[in-house]
Amino acid sequence: MPHYAENRKARFNYEILEKYEAGIEFLGTEVKSVRVGQMSLEGAFVIVRGSEAYLINSNIPPYQIKNTPKDYDPLRNRKLLLTKKEITELAGSEKINLTIVPISVYNKNRKIKVEIALVKGKKKFDKRETIKKRDTEREVRREYKGH
Repeated sequence: MPHYAENRKARFNYEILEKYEAGIEFLGTEVKSVRVGQMSLEGAFVIVRGSEAYLINSNIPPYQIKNTPKDYDPLRNRKLLLTKKEITELAGSEKINLTIVPISVYNKNRKIKVEIALVKGKKKFDKRETIKKRDTEREVRREYKGH
């Protein structure tokens, strides 16, 4: 299952509460661009409007610049394909000030899926704690590797 894009900052800046898997509505040229690995999830987030969920601010540059339509917007809103139950859960969580962010984009049975997560923002001391834990784990691995 190859990963096409990953939002590394999401795991650092947010505490992940719950994960969902969704399909994305793409244009034909966008699929090729994603499969080549040109998609970026940096600064992207998900909103629920009505009974639909949208991926906002994800950047997919054109696959072939000369063959791209003139009105193509690489930052356009993309509809996420979720069940009604999942959309109502996400809409309810938006009301209690939780954020929905994309974690990664990957391939599953020839379909491109996005993993989105319900997250809560970390405070500054939580981020420091994460850095400290990561550093100690790295030191322990080095110790064991040396023996």
